[in-house]
Amino acid sequence: MVKLHESWLTPLQGEFDSPYMAALKQFLVAEKQAGKHIFPPGAEWFHALDATPLDDVRVVILGQDPYHGPGQAHGLCFSVRPGVRVPPSLVNIYKELKADLGIEPPGHGNLEAWAKQGVLLLNAVLTVEAHRAASHQGKGWERFTDAVIRLVNDRDRPAVFILWGAYAQRKAAFVDQSKHCIIKSPHPSPLSAHNGFFGSKPFSKANAFLQDKGLEPIDWRLPEIAAN
Repeated sequence: MVKLHESWLTPLQGEFDSPYMAALKQFLVAEKQAGKHIFPPGAEWFHALDATPLDDVRVVILGQDPYHGPGQAHGLCFSVRPGVRVPPSLVNIYKELKADLGIEPPGHGNLEAWAKQGVLLLNAVLTVEAHRAASHQGKGWERFTDAVIRLVNDRDRPAVFILWGAYAQRKAAFVDQSKHCIIKSPHPSPLSAHNGFFGSKPFSKANAFLQDKGLEPIDWRLPEIAAN
């Protein structure tokens, strides 16, 4: 069930072997045995770490927990499967992308193309019960994803951390700002986007930092793709 790129597997082995991870696995097994629906499917719990190898990470975008509606979550924060209605927060991300870089939104919400370029689309919590937001918080995932963030932080190569909202900003409070670029703004949710997310220009700022460090910028355009 654990499917992630080998570049993460060895440095995270201690986390996978730890008591807290064993307890988390027991919790998830018990939830499934109780007939509860868990999103995303088990094969996609670590999809962010499968789609973006550790050595390729140039940008980290942090989410909170997966979408909890059927067919939405597939292991990349803010992203949904092709053919699924684009969620409100992602609609606002696309609005800011157009205002910042002039990029028209695609007809879908799948961010896989970003992940393949080195954008780590990481949720703090990697599973959720259907229709129950935040239902798997405090079960151990946060400790695991802290370890993921530390691995990126501890590399010699600089990266950009895009932190939308107070939760993400607390989550990455230990990131070394003398080495990495931290871009903070309110969350793109309709409840907060007008409080400073719009106009924050995270995409052009991220690319300016990468280019200044001699790294390839991200092509933030998303190709049109057919629905599954």
